[in-house]
Amino acid sequence: MLASQFVFHLALQRDKVESFDCYPFNLPAIRSLEQRLELHPKVTFFVGENGSGKSTLLEALAVSLGFNAEGGSKNFNFGTRASHSVLHEVLRVAKGVKRPRDGWFLRAESFFNVATEIERLDEGPGGASVIGAYGGRSLHEQSHGESFLKLLNERFGGRSLFLLDEPEAALSPQRQLDALARLHELVRRESQFVIATHSPILMAYPDAWVYRFDADGIHRVGVEDTEHFRVMRSFMADPGRALRQLLDN
Repeated sequence: MLASQFVFHLALQRDKVESFDCYPFNLPAIRSLEQRLELHPKVTFFVGENGSGKSTLLEALAVSLGFNAEGGSKNFNFGTRASHSVLHEVLRVAKGVKRPRDGWFLRAESFFNVATEIERLDEGPGGASVIGAYGGRSLHEQSHGESFLKLLNERFGGRSLFLLDEPEAALSPQRQLDALARLHELVRRESQFVIATHSPILMAYPDAWVYRFDADGIHRVGVEDTEHFRVMRSFMADPGRALRQLLDN
């Protein structure tokens, strides 16, 4: 599997950073990137609270690899609003000898824009139908969860690189399990994933590496050591007690 790994590690070129007092370099997780961050050959998770920098780093990785900042494959070239940081400009990414056959960058917050771009492309003259690669039905005519699963099942394939930012946003717990099963199928077909997530279900994928982003930097941890897992386990063990503690304060 190592021979087919597409991205090995990333590192911050600290000598090229003008100031660590400005965003995103003032984020503790980004500031702490003094050593290279190794990526698992199959699945790597970035986890942490909102604002911890996990999505910012994933976005920078995607842009540095040639993906559109708002999402899509490398063939997508559109921009609704330039909001991505300059982190990609000082990020060094170590790529494998083998190139992925395909790839996709998913951002939950801008997936609507990607679906709109697909429709715009299909309105143009000639060429194959773009939506045909996504099941043949407009992604706008499906729920957010349905359209993402269609993307996962119809568009994603083997020997590819996938960068996913909070893919669980529109998925029920059962659909997250369905997504996990599909992820495993794609991993067995030599695809590599880097995923920013809040979902304990997804981050429980066997043998994956989990990096926690917090005020102390970035640390590789076990899934049971994440706040996400501990909170969910505590709540499900005794919902009544958890709610009383929360609401009585």
